[in-house]
Amino acid sequence: MLEPLYLNLGQHDALSEEEKGLLAGAMTIELDFATGQDIVSEGSRPGYSTLIIEGLAARYKVLEDGGRQFTSLQVPGDFVDLHAFLLKTMDHGIIALSPCRVVAADHSRLRAITEQAPHLTRLLWLDTLVDGAIHREWIVAMGRRSKTSHLAHLVCELFVRLQVVKQTNGMSFRLPLSQAELADVLGLSIVHMNRVIGALRRLGVIGWSNYIVTILDWQQLVEIAEFDPTYLSMNREPR
Repeated sequence: MLEPLYLNLGQHDALSEEEKGLLAGAMTIELDFATGQDIVSEGSRPGYSTLIIEGLAARYKVLEDGGRQFTSLQVPGDFVDLHAFLLKTMDHGIIALSPCRVVAADHSRLRAITEQAPHLTRLLWLDTLVDGAIHREWIVAMGRRSKTSHLAHLVCELFVRLQVVKQTNGMSFRLPLSQAELADVLGLSIVHMNRVIGALRRLGVIGWSNYIVTILDWQQLVEIAEFDPTYLSMNREPR
């Protein structure tokens, strides 16, 4: 059940069987969430941190006028709120964008890991650092990239992250988002979102049908996106 987490952390450095056992022992709850349901609510003080096992989720903020902005997408193998272990109060919500299965690690057991397993602690710390790096890339994309480049960058990022946890099929992956939800990722109107998807289709770099994204020309897509995966810390090395 925790294979996506082992794959996610294992891309950075080797995980021992003992470390895998510590992670498995920390998981005390298994839950299922329907599409559109909050996995973690803004303002809550969870006593556990939640790991996505199946499905797609997003961090989000809602403005007073009802406008919503997704600030990251969370895939299997991601702790969606590991930072809540130290921050305590959630300053944003996490919503299921598809049916999601999650498991949760009790904070008392995470605390025990930090006291007993320094290498595993560093890998979990790195996981939160990669989250921060992804946020920085999203800020740059939102503020400085063209919308076509922004969407291309998102497709590149998701493909690489999903490939790590064996959620791709060749050069295709499932992205169960409506155009309205994609618009909440890119900060666009639905009409503009449709035009941006159409632009990438006309360039011949992606196919997009029935929630399946197929990358037709990876190199050109990377060039359009100016995608450099360094921020994902994909190199496996001692940590």
